[in-house]
Amino acid sequence: MDTKITTKNISLRYVKTVGVYNNSSSGRGFAHPVDLTVSKNGRIFVLNRGRYCRIGVCNLEEEYLYEFGSLGDDDGQFRLASAIALDSQEHLYVADEAHNRITLFDSSGTFLGKWGGHGSGDGQLAGPSGLAFDSEDNVYVVDQNNNRVQKFTSEGGYLAQWGGPGDGDGQFNLPWGIALDFEGNVYVADWRNDRIQKFAPDGRFVAKFGESGDGDGQFHRPSSVAVDSAGDIYVADWGNERVQILAPDGSFLLGLRGQATLSVWAEEFLEANIDEKAPREKANLVSQLPPHLDTPYLTSAQTEPYFWGPVVNLDGEGRLYVTETSRHRVQVYQRE
Repeated sequence: MDTKITTKNISLRYVKTVGVYNNSSSGRGFAHPVDLTVSKNGRIFVLNRGRYCRIGVCNLEEEYLYEFGSLGDDDGQFRLASAIALDSQEHLYVADEAHNRITLFDSSGTFLGKWGGHGSGDGQLAGPSGLAFDSEDNVYVVDQNNNRVQKFTSEGGYLAQWGGPGDGDGQFNLPWGIALDFEGNVYVADWRNDRIQKFAPDGRFVAKFGESGDGDGQFHRPSSVAVDSAGDIYVADWGNERVQILAPDGSFLLGLRGQATLSVWAEEFLEANIDEKAPREKANLVSQLPPHLDTPYLTSAQTEPYFWGPVVNLDGEGRLYVTETSRHRVQVYQRE
């Protein structure tokens, strides 16, 4: 499928879908993926959350390479994994909002260490979610329940913080995702305030984008944010089950609802399970809902190609990855 979505300023081509549901402790597939990150050699690290918390590693050719991590409280385990990021050395960092800590692995999955601890003091965490690195490998952590952003060294040394509860400039209400642009500016998905806030690298407030609603440039519970080399801002408008792309000044450029096709994994599963393939072929996978049920959530739940629980990430080649927590898959788009 080679579909283009175009406005006067931006063009994206749907590439493919990767994923299939796998609610087991191991093996190919995802279970409630909440974030991903892509290494320099194209490995995709997908963070699964829930009963079988683990990191699955694959590539765009849909080879399932390996996995690591599990549900639990010991070193290298997670309880409520929330975000994943790679530093310049390709060490992997995972935020766990239940354990209030950051866990560190090498790219093969070997446990290297952990840091954090529950509280509201300097360097303490209460529900860490988004993670992002600057050019010096300092890590910015969204400290969700403390309504702030904290900055650490890659070893977990506390450096700085900003924020506080509220809806004023520089304040947060349950923030979640975070990203940096090529100048080191910091963008935060201010979840319950339905906006994206932009800060200088030192935490000084710069701008805010969006407001509550379902129109162009409006948000309902944005879950994550990413910024490309042109400075365009990609927002997972989670409550509206869509992705919106903004210009650097915050003006609306493009909205996406999703175009998923079956992944290779899904096709192979259905070929091996004819009893599931036959009823699927008869099912209405793009249904029309009555007006009183025509909400973003229910529409996405009944329309298989659409995003359902989206999270956004970008790789170094200009590709957009939309992780779908509720459909256990990733849709991939290419900037052109």
